[in-house]
Amino acid sequence: MTGKSPTERLGADKGGIARAAVLLRAGGLAALPTETVYGLAARADSDAAVARIYAAKGRPGFNPLIVHVESLAQAETLAEFGDGARALAASHWPGPLTLVLPRRRDATLAAAVTAGLDTVALRCPAHPAMRAVLGQVGVPLAAPSANRSGLVSPTTADHVLATLDGRIDAVLDAGPCPAGLESTIVAVRADGRCDLLRPGPIDVAAEPARGSAVEAPGQLASHYAPGKPLRLDAVRGEAGEYLIGFGPVEGDCSLSPRGDLAEAAANLYACLHRAAGAPQRRIAVAAIPDTGIGIAINDRLRRAAAPKG
Repeated sequence: MTGKSPTERLGADKGGIARAAVLLRAGGLAALPTETVYGLAARADSDAAVARIYAAKGRPGFNPLIVHVESLAQAETLAEFGDGARALAASHWPGPLTLVLPRRRDATLAAAVTAGLDTVALRCPAHPAMRAVLGQVGVPLAAPSANRSGLVSPTTADHVLATLDGRIDAVLDAGPCPAGLESTIVAVRADGRCDLLRPGPIDVAAEPARGSAVEAPGQLASHYAPGKPLRLDAVRGEAGEYLIGFGPVEGDCSLSPRGDLAEAAANLYACLHRAAGAPQRRIAVAAIPDTGIGIAINDRLRRAAAPKG
């Protein structure tokens, strides 16, 4: 199916949701809106469908995928939940929290979903369109961000089509994603300890993970790249730079003129997409307070600024 014709743009209505579900059940690829970013979905129980995700994104095979589930009950068919993990799910699902847990031996998952690990990353999303599709498909969906691997994550259908048009079957257009920043990822260990693998919209009592092993998406040193050199903590723009402002630092695009971190998170990828398409050859970004969701914003910006390779 994929790669033979332009990608269908579906409305986030009854007909569009039904069409997306039909494509996914048949093993196709559909970009779906979540409260965080658009995800490139395929049924997680199909080796062939999951392989299409990696091919469409150009994603390295050692980078595991997040599996989206409709409910905690469905999640418990895929992973072992201790009391701590169950409490986190009860507090934050549906919502932008991904839990990395021991995979059940009888879990019906394509091998590539976990990239050879004994764990699986699970999330129960809150976006109504995504939840409606999950309900109609009837199986968990693997869904990394709907963009070419390593580039800026998509928060609109246009962002999706900019790098994946003709490579996937459909995009379900529900407008901009409200949170605009990928989920918080927490690994719950066998002894109950929680390790923070990726900061995000939800603040969880967890220690930053130690070690360099990739256990979940978004852990690569160079990621979310706009394709141009990026300078952080800018007070003003220099010649040849596209300035992304924040608070009192005005720019060609502002994350939040009033200095609101939640607004900045929602606008981060939209501003990076604009900067990537601007004529300036370099990008500068104003300083972001390293507190609350600002920690997650700075995590993405540091990875976007990291040299490739």
